[in-house]
Amino acid sequence: MAKDAPGMRGYRSRNADGELRGKRGDTHVGTIEQQYGVDLGMRSDAHLDTALDRHGAASLSDLLKHQK
Repeated sequence: MAKDAPGMRGYRSRNADGELRGKRGDTHVGTIEQQYGVDLGMRSDAHLDTALDRHGAASLSDLLKHQK
């Protein structure tokens, strides 16, 4: 199985319509911080949905763009 695009981190599954599946909202912030090397300034056991709401981001990629 090949990666979807050069530079992508690992393999990503897709939805039925072919779009990349979004990150689950119940993923812990600590996991996101560890995987992407960012500090979101929140407790590590908080959920991604909470971080998105607090930072006013629509998706994980938007959140990461604002953090770097």
